[in-house]
Amino acid sequence: MYFGYKVSDYTAKLARQAEDDCREVFRKIDENALACSAKVLTAFQECRVSTSDFIEITGYGYTDSGRDKLEEVYARVFGAEDALVRPQLMSGTHALAVTLGGLLKPGDTLLYISGEPYDTLKSVIGTAGESRNSLLKYGVNYEEIDLIGDEFDIEAIKARLKESYVKLVAIQRSRGYSQRKSLTIDKIEKAIKAVKEVSPKTVIMVDNCYGEFTEDREPTDVGADVFVGSMMKNLGAGFAVSGGYCVGRADIIEDIAERLTAPCVGKSLGANFNQLASFFKGFFMAPTTVAATLKSMAFAARLLELAGYSDVSPRYDEERTDIVQTIDLHDADKLIKFCRGIQMGSPVEAYCTPEPGDMPGYPHPEIMAAGTFVTGATNELSCDGPLCPPFTAYMQGGLTYDYGKLGVMRALDEMLDLSPIE
Repeated sequence: MYFGYKVSDYTAKLARQAEDDCREVFRKIDENALACSAKVLTAFQECRVSTSDFIEITGYGYTDSGRDKLEEVYARVFGAEDALVRPQLMSGTHALAVTLGGLLKPGDTLLYISGEPYDTLKSVIGTAGESRNSLLKYGVNYEEIDLIGDEFDIEAIKARLKESYVKLVAIQRSRGYSQRKSLTIDKIEKAIKAVKEVSPKTVIMVDNCYGEFTEDREPTDVGADVFVGSMMKNLGAGFAVSGGYCVGRADIIEDIAERLTAPCVGKSLGANFNQLASFFKGFFMAPTTVAATLKSMAFAARLLELAGYSDVSPRYDEERTDIVQTIDLHDADKLIKFCRGIQMGSPVEAYCTPEPGDMPGYPHPEIMAAGTFVTGATNELSCDGPLCPPFTAYMQGGLTYDYGKLGVMRALDEMLDLSPIE
């Protein structure tokens, strides 16, 4: 028993060692959370957030001052001109699709400089799937430049931009389902400077999913024109039940808003569906929740290393720029068991057993574990992975460190077929 929670004696001993090893890592995470919290609290105060901003507005939403105040807070925190924060943006993929659709016209060129994007974005672009509504079908040109290891290929980027005008350069901060490391703000800053040096009019968009508040700077702080993400990841903090956001230049946000609603209507339309209190509260709690997640993932990395699974990324003491932790398990059965263990360690539907299956937008069968309060929310402890070599578990989330720690311990026990000590 581990404080009344059933885990094996083996895992409990490793957990104590892992936690001791992570003390200095945890201290740095807490320092970053304090810096991010200070930015959020200052914005709430300077924007004069009031209880009247939480009131539900129905119908068209033309008079939704609370919605407008929330977007002002987002823009203030991220040092941007404007923001679009809406429950009508239903996921990170949807927010990105709306952004790309709002900024790109037939004949424009989209260039990804972080290599191949996440699986669901391939269908949006048109490099995968059979949709008649992809960007490629719409007449947008698409190119990509691979990373060199985990670094941007600056010379190749510059050379391509000198050839002909590129309307939009896109960067995916998180690794997605690839084996590369996620991209730090320092690396993104170097890439943005290179792009602007050669092609200052090119719009730079950063897919910021999983990255918010993991560092003390965000993409707009280093020159990005817009960045995009999901409220069911970092910035919702478990309170937001849906939604997505875009933050950046005012003219860009207006183009995106018109794509979401209608031309000449833009940001003026869209009732808040009584979500404003949860959106404000989620954003307020986000730095603390992200810190808990980062601690959970650092603990998991060290625990698995101590258990003999050294193919973890990042390592427990490496710099983190998103909330994703990967473990190459090199065995389909271990991947399935680990995900089942995460489900068993969850607060919701812990009695369910995940099974691999086909998922829309994914090329391989997926195993997904998410016993979450918000269905599918990846800022709550969850784990998934494609059933293909090297059978990598992609783990993220944890609303509190204590719950994250307990869930990971249960997952290790399940993967190793260890029984709790009664």
